[in-house]
Amino acid sequence: MKKILTLICCAFVASAASAQVDSAQLLKDVETLSADKFMGRLTGSKGNRLAQFYLLDRFKQAGIQPMSGTYEQSFYFTRGTERIMGTNLYGYIPGKSDSVIVISAHYDHVGTRQAAGVADSIYNGADDNASGVAAILGIAAWFAKHPPKYTLIFAAFDAEEMGLQGAKAFVARPPVPLAKIVANINLDMVSRNDKNELYACGTFHYPQLKPYITAAAATSKIKLLTGHDNAGTGAQDWTSQSDQGAFHAQKIPFIYFGVEDHPDYHRPSDEFSRIQPSFFYQAANTVLEVVRQMDK
Repeated sequence: MKKILTLICCAFVASAASAQVDSAQLLKDVETLSADKFMGRLTGSKGNRLAQFYLLDRFKQAGIQPMSGTYEQSFYFTRGTERIMGTNLYGYIPGKSDSVIVISAHYDHVGTRQAAGVADSIYNGADDNASGVAAILGIAAWFAKHPPKYTLIFAAFDAEEMGLQGAKAFVARPPVPLAKIVANINLDMVSRNDKNELYACGTFHYPQLKPYITAAAATSKIKLLTGHDNAGTGAQDWTSQSDQGAFHAQKIPFIYFGVEDHPDYHRPSDEFSRIQPSFFYQAANTVLEVVRQMDK
């Protein structure tokens, strides 16, 4: 019996160790999306549209299937006196169940701005949020080769920087009934932290999700912490500060993965050269492990 238990344990460890994203592709996606040619990926801009073209190709390569024959969901919103069109990109990997986990990250950023005393006017948004998009593509590619139990929808939302507009449009016109969505996993800024810390926000509201985080933290090579979700902490409460807020408003449980702000947050210096590849790779693998735990 002891020998059998040892074999089972070894098999589990081997399985967990194999749950890794493609590190080279992970870095390539961040470097590409944060390149100057995309001009900061501002919603409605040419650079944003170029990012869409790149992501449409990457969705196909990662094994993400279109929903109702398309990956694109257009939506409109008003900002001041301007009417703006945004475009969400999403698809799915089928599971054995029609219950759904939505795994999301926003691909837009703030575009170009000329700041006094700063020569660089392009806000490339490498950490915010090319990193999150690259990570969900890596996670999708893994699940395409290891079919999940739950159906997984992978969503790259637009216009997060303009008030979570893409995520709001998604929950207003979801591709599946909202009752089928059991959770949202959202990634926003996951590629650098000097303290080797990644936060998993959401368990204050949905404590039933904490065991999945605890299980992943036990094998993670970075510090996976909970917090930043207490309603009494003001700006330190991240509950509605990224796209998970639109899901939370619909009472859909969420886990939001992100790092605390760094000196390059919303600055032109948030460039590919500033991300921390080792931390980023381990962060992406840690999120993948949380999703695996939930899927089990």
